[in-house]
Amino acid sequence: MAASRPARVAIIEQFQADGITHIFGNPGTVEQGFLDELRRFPDIQYVLALHEAAAVGIADGWARSTRRPALVQLHYGVGLGNGIGMLYEALRGQTPMVVIAGEAGVAYDSMDAQGSADLVGMAKLVTKWSTRVVDPRSSLRMLRRAFKIAATPPYGPVLVVLPADVMDAETDEDAVPTSVLDAASAPSQDAVQEAARLLSGARHPIVIAGDGVHFSGAQDALARVAETLGAEVWGADWSEVNLPVDHPLYRGELGRMFGTNSHRITAAADAVLVCGTYVMPEVFPAMDGVFAPGAKVVHIDLDADAIAKNYPVDLGLVADPRRALGLLADALEVEMTPRDRAAASERLRAGAARKAETLAEARARDLENAGSLPLSTAVFAQELAKHLPDDVMIFDEALSQSPAISRYLRANRPGHWHKSRGRTLGVGVPGAVGMKIANPDRTVIGFAGDGGTMYTLQALWTAARYNIAAKFVICNNGRYRTLDDNVEHYWGTQDIAEHPLPEMFDISYPAIGFTQLAASLGVRSVRIEKPQQVRDAVAQALDYPGPFLIDLAISRDS
Repeated sequence: MAASRPARVAIIEQFQADGITHIFGNPGTVEQGFLDELRRFPDIQYVLALHEAAAVGIADGWARSTRRPALVQLHYGVGLGNGIGMLYEALRGQTPMVVIAGEAGVAYDSMDAQGSADLVGMAKLVTKWSTRVVDPRSSLRMLRRAFKIAATPPYGPVLVVLPADVMDAETDEDAVPTSVLDAASAPSQDAVQEAARLLSGARHPIVIAGDGVHFSGAQDALARVAETLGAEVWGADWSEVNLPVDHPLYRGELGRMFGTNSHRITAAADAVLVCGTYVMPEVFPAMDGVFAPGAKVVHIDLDADAIAKNYPVDLGLVADPRRALGLLADALEVEMTPRDRAAASERLRAGAARKAETLAEARARDLENAGSLPLSTAVFAQELAKHLPDDVMIFDEALSQSPAISRYLRANRPGHWHKSRGRTLGVGVPGAVGMKIANPDRTVIGFAGDGGTMYTLQALWTAARYNIAAKFVICNNGRYRTLDDNVEHYWGTQDIAEHPLPEMFDISYPAIGFTQLAASLGVRSVRIEKPQQVRDAVAQALDYPGPFLIDLAISRDS
């Protein structure tokens, strides 16, 4: 047993034992004893944010980039409430994260005191696990359990509530590293052979893949399976580089919003391999008919809940994607006939040609009006791409503008490109801050829309305070443009005639002054309104040694 000391000191020792280097948070009175102790632990940096949503968003970017659990400190029920939207993003995106939140004390449970709340109850729906420490002698045990749960697939955020009187009490617990589990399990050989048998004779196979591929480092194995089958690869819950975007078989993402958009792809396949995601993660998924009658469906994931979650499958394998896909590729090479292999090679060749042609046509359309007003995101992205290093890191929350950006900033390097996952606005700016903290020597650029930026604009202040030299691009069209697209789709489904878009989708008046807001938070910035301004603005942003924001004024119809 360790020497007795206050639990508020012991928990910091536990953080040290687990290699914690940063705490992202916003302080409060009930955590003041613990926060005051941090002065004696200079190897742990407290990264201050002005709002809890910004703190969680920064932690999300850091954790996604480092692949390690981030530590977040929130204040009481109100602070936890402010962070819940970003915690939902972390849960849906499987971000490893441990959130600690203080409260006045167990002694006050009967008093209904000011600020009291059921923090565990509040967090249950946005965390993998939530708990409250009521015995100081179990403080470190509970924290280790939290870090273990956060870091075990499927990853996600957890909450530990630390009452002030518990933190002030004595404990003699030892601070030792958390036990990290090896989850890289392999499927049985019989199961692999059955999967190969189900998939090998397909004439129109597809792969539906998600971020579980990235988490297990299965990109090469996925590419090998896709190439062996000649199968198109479609993303679902795809926010990482699970397959390089330039791979000839990668076709893009299935509909994130409407199942009807995905149905035309999934229902045309005679064999489907699902890996690292569930089917289907849209906002309005198809209730049935996702797969064609008779189509064979094989699903691989470490998350047993994801397999056959919404639709039956012919074979489900609870296994690590990297190991399972590698074994499946071997089995397919044995199972497939010469005719199967020839057909797969032709699908690969034809798919590569179609993909190159489609990209060339899209880029040609971008150039048709390159010199006209209003400015387009594509013109900006094309110029920006000319000046970026190969190892640039991108956090993309541009939403409606993402297709134009991705035509020039190609998501090919695993770990160098993140996208929003939970449909929660506001992750782009703080996510880029967290990514830059984790990668101080790399160029980091965060893209966000004007609406989403206003959710967590306070993250710019954190970037300025610590000179976190991320670059931010605000795609400013004065609208919640995604809502325009969605309501137009809705009109079509309900046979509603087109009419003016709802007024509340327009955020152009009064105009948001992003350069003024950035200046007030200590960040340099420039506004671009004309194509001729793009090159100089890009140079300013990349040459400046600190954080820099570009307010990109684009068409309201973009």
